Formats: sequence, C-alpha cells, structure tokens
Amino acid sequence: MKMIPPKPFTFEAGPRAVLLLHAFTGSSTDVRALGRYLQKQGYTTHAPIYEGHAVPPEELMKTGPDEWWQNVDRAYQHLINEGYDEIAVCGLSLGGLMSLRAGYTFPVKGIIPMCAPMKTNHNKERLYQGVLSYAKEYKQLEGKTESEVNEEMEAFQQLPLDTLDSVNELIEEVHENLDMVDAPVQVIQAGKDELIDPDSANVLYEALDIREKELKWFENSPHVITHGPDKNELHETIYQFLEQLDWEKGE
Repeated sequence: MKMIPPKPFTFEAGPRAVLLLHAFTGSSTDVRALGRYLQKQGYTTHAPIYEGHAVPPEELMKTGPDEWWQNVDRAYQHLINEGYDEIAVCGLSLGGLMSLRAGYTFPVKGIIPMCAPMKTNHNKERLYQGVLSYAKEYKQLEGKTESEVNEEMEAFQQLPLDTLDSVNELIEEVHENLDMVDAPVQVIQAGKDELIDPDSANVLYEALDIREKELKWFENSPHVITHGPDKNELHETIYQFLEQLDWEKGE
C-alpha cells in the first residue's frame, strides 16, 4: 500500500493571516479543517510540517525542537514574504508551545494555544506511549505484516529518547518566557485530554502576565481537539477571538 504523505498548505483569502501549527507526531492534517474554515471566513491560513513528521517514525527520533522551530520560523517568514504582515498564530499541543514561542519572538496579532503542555511531571512517559502508538500505526498503514511490524517496533524501542527529553526542555523554556508575551491569548483545552494533564491550561493561563487573555474548555474533546466532537464549536470560538483582535486591515 502506497501512503500519500500530508503536505504543508496555504489557503489564501484576505490580508489577515493565521499560522497554524500541528502537534508532536502529527501533521498539517491536524489543522486542515480549521484552516479551511478560517479561509471561508476571510483569513489566509498557512501550515508547515515539522522535520521528522509525516515520514517514517525513525526519522522523528532524529529531530528535536531546534529543527521544528526552524520550520515555524520559515513558515512565518513565508507569510511575510507573500505580503501578509498581520499574522495570528494557533497551534495544537507541541504547536501550542510553538505558537507561544512565536508570540514572544515575532510580532503577532494574537495567540491560540490548544492543549499545550505546561507540566513536565510524567510527561516523558506519556510522550513515549504516544510515539509508540504513532510508530505502530504508521507501520501498519505502510501495509507491513504483523511480524514485520513487531520486529521493527522492537528495534524502534531501542532508539535514544533524546527527542522526548528535548520536548520537556521546550516546555520549561516556554513557561519561563511567558512574561514576554504581550499579544492577546486564547487558551483552549480539551476536557478529555488523554495525552497531557488538562491542568496545563490553568497553569498557562495564570502564568500569562497580560490583561487580554481567556480560557476556553471543551469538556467532551480528546487531545486532538481539532478532530474531536466539538470541532465546529471550536472553529467558531477561534474565529470570534480572531475577530476581536486589533487588525489594521479589513478582511
């Protein structure tokens, strides 16, 4: 079976742009439906794919936040180069961390972190279980036999876990720099988050030293909130937040 890997996307609309950032082990498909929805509302959306993602899982374990941040940086610069100088940023999980980092690195109109981890306790084990599930599913989608999958998974589990350590280091770095965020922030959290501690949303909200912040809970949604049962309400919530930002240009 030939897999068709996801690709970055740009959905063009008006002069206001939203940079959409996917999750760890995810891809642009995490935010594609949101991108299309926002495009219909007049927002141009762009989503990169981080290095080591949407490729065999062994490649993922060779990468880390430095490479992923370069992808975010290039994606932001891509929008600037295309003439979009008013940009908001929205990300899921790891993408939520990256959206916050973008918020204190680049000029942005607003930041929307969804299910962004802020607590490192037990996080490495949760990440590892998520990576194992991702790796097994990827190999199954490649059409490999059960014995092939099992053999490759045994080898996969022998790989160094430096990538997982680096994710926790990124969480700590972002948390320490939240006082530098000065754009409005909409913190979004899934109530049935199975990958991160949902209390991360409260930790993030309290650590933000800004007046324009809000916290939105979607009690019935899983970690990949963009594919959950509340996704239509999620889309509308994000759109309403974007509409309240201080854009200089019309839609």
